[in-house]
Amino acid sequence: MYKKKYTSRNIRGKLKVSKLLTANPKLKSMIPRTESFHLNNLRSLVEHFGKVYIKPNTGSQGIGIFKLTKKGHGLTLKEIANRKQLVHHYRTVKEAYQRIKSKSPSKLIIQKAINLDKVNGRSYDIRAMVQRKPGGSWTFNGFLVKVGAKGKIVTNYYQGGVIYSLQKLGRKQGLSASRTAKRKRELTSKALKIANSLSKYRTGMHEMGIDFAYDKKQRLWVLEVNTNHPQFHPLKKIDSKAYARMKRFARSYGRKDD
Repeated sequence: MYKKKYTSRNIRGKLKVSKLLTANPKLKSMIPRTESFHLNNLRSLVEHFGKVYIKPNTGSQGIGIFKLTKKGHGLTLKEIANRKQLVHHYRTVKEAYQRIKSKSPSKLIIQKAINLDKVNGRSYDIRAMVQRKPGGSWTFNGFLVKVGAKGKIVTNYYQGGVIYSLQKLGRKQGLSASRTAKRKRELTSKALKIANSLSKYRTGMHEMGIDFAYDKKQRLWVLEVNTNHPQFHPLKKIDSKAYARMKRFARSYGRKDD
């Protein structure tokens, strides 16, 4: 994992972040059910939701992620191994659990799977980048729309996905400019609320990459919050002004790369 070489503290672990956000009554409804990876938890969540994601508690780039789906009397497990997606079929949750455990020595979490909204038949999520100068207030600085490769269970750029601007997403979905502007206002407001909420638990935080997703009914969810070196360099090609603004803020707290 990347070791930060600049001044910006983080909250370690997706499970901890999920619990902290769930504790906020104003944000709780946006957080998918998330639990630690144990056989009983896996059984319970698969039975209740029908499909779940299993992810490293700390990690990035879509590596080591699984999706378990209940189908009839069996289960389908899809996993990301490096840049490949593998598919397995099992009769019981225990068999799937053993496969996941054997492939993932690190700590894992289980998260309710969201039926993601799509663009051109591909799932997407939206990263909002929020930053602040030392001693300053949180500021929204830009969006990255991550559109997954066709058929893949992750949207990550490093797993064959592509990057859109929020405006391009709107055009591709046939949305009006006013509808896209409304989305931007909603996402910006929620991103700043999340940043302010989490930074109460840890002083010295200066950046967050917040991954939002709309489901097929247009309900907004928070998939995860990256407080450890969130990446924004793919934005350079699609929104140079936002990229330059992020770089300027990053330099203020000692971050030299992107």
